[in-house]
Amino acid sequence: MDLVANRFADTVVLFPVGRIDHATADPFRDAIAPHVGPSAAGRDRVVIDLSGVEYISSVGLRALMVASKEAKAHGRTLAVCGLQPVVREICEISRFNLVLKVFATLREALTAVSPAALAAFEAA
Repeated sequence: MDLVANRFADTVVLFPVGRIDHATADPFRDAIAPHVGPSAAGRDRVVIDLSGVEYISSVGLRALMVASKEAKAHGRTLAVCGLQPVVREICEISRFNLVLKVFATLREALTAVSPAALAAFEAA
């Protein structure tokens, strides 16, 4: 599992790639923690684009849940987008899509969380 972070105005977009399962959930959680926790000064919006994630297990969902709680505790917005069919099905079965803001595309997520980030994304 790899993770790339890009900033668009006031929003950080995280792009994990691969599987988020028992072997990779802890590194995934550690990689997103700086973007949602107290050390993320000025980064009040985070979007995790899961379009490169082919599978997520319950421990991967737990990592997202922890990130969501951490973001809320620090007044940040956290959304996910781009769920592949298998990942979408796992999220729907577990009703995880009711816990987080879930969007079909990155453009939809940026539209909802920050017009400035959308403008920067479109200009890139």
